[in-house]
Amino acid sequence: MAKILFLADLHGNMPATLALEKEMKKIAPDDVYFVGDCVGKGPENDKTLEWVRSNCKHFVAGNWDDGIVKGSKNCLPEYEASHFFWDQLSKEQLAWLESLPFEDEVLISGLNFRIFHGRPTDQNYHSWLNPAELEPAFTNKSGKKFDGFICADCHQAYIRETGNGFAINTGSVGNALGVPRCHALLIEGDVGSTERTPIRFTTIDIPYDNQLAAEIARNCSELPNKEAYIKEVLTGVYSR
Repeated sequence: MAKILFLADLHGNMPATLALEKEMKKIAPDDVYFVGDCVGKGPENDKTLEWVRSNCKHFVAGNWDDGIVKGSKNCLPEYEASHFFWDQLSKEQLAWLESLPFEDEVLISGLNFRIFHGRPTDQNYHSWLNPAELEPAFTNKSGKKFDGFICADCHQAYIRETGNGFAINTGSVGNALGVPRCHALLIEGDVGSTERTPIRFTTIDIPYDNQLAAEIARNCSELPNKEAYIKEVLTGVYSR
């Protein structure tokens, strides 16, 4: 069985990202998928972006990745304070973000999974939605149906079975809501196999130095919505 790690929503939080890196060395995944939002919200966006580029093999864009690129080109007045995020990034880094696709897919143990962040290509699929509300996520924009989907965006990890298949959220590396720890998803199975073989799903839950993450944000004078971000990092309570 191969080990495939899926991670998302780093959001400029390097203490959480480094905690994940330490755990990854123990897991030794065979493949790593980035499921969107390496930037935005937190203070160290250039660092989390480069970490994703160095440690992941497959990439899809998230709403913050997309929004920061668009903001750098044509910032609306109401988002003027958000220039902090794209000012941290080089032109080359912004071009890399812009190049990311919004969807991917992977076949594991006979199950074909759709991979997407959530917004902007689709909805934000929260953990409390009923099966009928989750149903659209099993079909991509080309009309292809899948046995399961792997998304992010809501910052809460879940693994659910519905009549349509497996509904899965990676959780958030750097901005988890609910339990303020670092989350990622591990799937173990036979990659590329059309045969239905055993498959394992594991939510990885890693403690990290939340106080350090808050202190780095506190010392970043230009960080927009600083107090809301700090509250989220420390408590896991959505604050904006």
